[in-house]
Amino acid sequence: MLVLLGFAMIAVFMVLIMTKKLTPVLALIIVPTVFGLFAGAGLGIGDMVMDSMKSMTSTAALLMFAIIYFGLMIDVGLFDPLVRFILRKLGNDPAKVVLGTALLAAAVSLDGDGSTTFILTTAAMLPIYLRLKMSPVVLTCVAGLANGTMNIVPWGGPTARAATALKIDVNDVFVPMLPSLLAGIAVVLAFAWLLGIQERNRLRATQPQIWGVPDTAEAFDGGTSAGGSRTGSSGSGRPGSVRGPAPVPATGGPAVGNSTVAVLERTETLVDDSDTAMADTALDPNRKTLRPKLQWFNLGLTVAVMGMLIADLVPLPYVFMVGSAIALLVNFPHVKDQGAQLVAHAPSIVAVVSMVMAAAVLTGVLTGTGMVEAMSAWLVQIIPSDMGPLMAVITGVLSIPMTFFMSNDAFYFGVLPVLSETAAHYGISPAEMARASITGQPFHMQSPLVPAILLLVSLAKVDLGDHHKKVLWRSAVVSLVMLAVGMLTGAIGVG
Repeated sequence: MLVLLGFAMIAVFMVLIMTKKLTPVLALIIVPTVFGLFAGAGLGIGDMVMDSMKSMTSTAALLMFAIIYFGLMIDVGLFDPLVRFILRKLGNDPAKVVLGTALLAAAVSLDGDGSTTFILTTAAMLPIYLRLKMSPVVLTCVAGLANGTMNIVPWGGPTARAATALKIDVNDVFVPMLPSLLAGIAVVLAFAWLLGIQERNRLRATQPQIWGVPDTAEAFDGGTSAGGSRTGSSGSGRPGSVRGPAPVPATGGPAVGNSTVAVLERTETLVDDSDTAMADTALDPNRKTLRPKLQWFNLGLTVAVMGMLIADLVPLPYVFMVGSAIALLVNFPHVKDQGAQLVAHAPSIVAVVSMVMAAAVLTGVLTGTGMVEAMSAWLVQIIPSDMGPLMAVITGVLSIPMTFFMSNDAFYFGVLPVLSETAAHYGISPAEMARASITGQPFHMQSPLVPAILLLVSLAKVDLGDHHKKVLWRSAVVSLVMLAVGMLTGAIGVG
């Protein structure tokens, strides 16, 4: 009964948020409560949720002050030069922008912290997506894929958990999986390019008055004459073709001769100081919160915060608390301005912290009622004995759904040791089992039980259901590719 209720609860939750019948916060509260009562939790369900919520408080504090800190850094203009650099290198081709998003997210993910990765990636790329009229869902999809794939680095968490649970060296788990990691990143970049092509085609079809109707993809690379001015003809000399997409002007924009011909700006002016189209956005060059004279101080403070994050000398929530306090004090010395900044970031804080706390209801019911244990035991029992030599492969496949609806701790410390003990009878080493178990991380990172993904969709103002529609099948493909490459290289063997 607990097994059926557990799987049914996860299924109902996913259906409700993907069909937008309920918001994620409401679904995280209502669905587990109903199923928990059916499971016989009774009045004890309150204690289950409170016990789970205690473990979430430090995460909520971390996300709250991380949002404040990086929100302040965006407001004061710390990331403006980075965005200008990215735009000038990538141009205004959606395919290149999405590919750049994947590369940026993968690079930042090297610090092993998903929240930091999503904050920095969103800060750098979201203004560009909005400026080019691209879908933020593509940003969350690509960033989630890149971070989930990179999450198997030894300092990322799951690899260390797997090694600890099976009492083996972490390097024995990670190093043989490097080919799988590279293959996973290659698949992520391929998905990013294809999503970028889709965005390019969508913008051509839906906004021809802005993007023109170019005949080929090369039109999006733009073209500037020697004198620095754009022409209304293509490289082939045919009139009526547009050499590149023109950003939407806020006021008094470039004249439009007909529905498909527009006078274009240089790519650089997308974030030029005179670009009034950026008004009221995160890149508004005239926003009152800019602190150009404090650029080096803010950069040094951010480097110090990130250094403390990597060194892990003190709890991360406290690091961001102190960092936020110093940033507020130096950049906004007046009490009124400090209060205004905190209020300005309140919507993002409420959105992500409420989802983290609501997730405590789901995890509390899953654990408190015994659903997680029952589901794990059932999955182990249904594996036929003649499939024993395939235990490593089976573990890799099981890690995809199981790490989605349970925490990494529950899977690696509760389920993996049982599977590994069974696999030992067929000559499969603990190291092979550990390697197989981490291949499900690209899928795991999309779970609503992962606070970092809640932070990502909140910052990008994307519905969690929309994110799941685009990312889940792609993350499953990445996980399966990593598993397959692990088998081909011998890192994940067959007994």
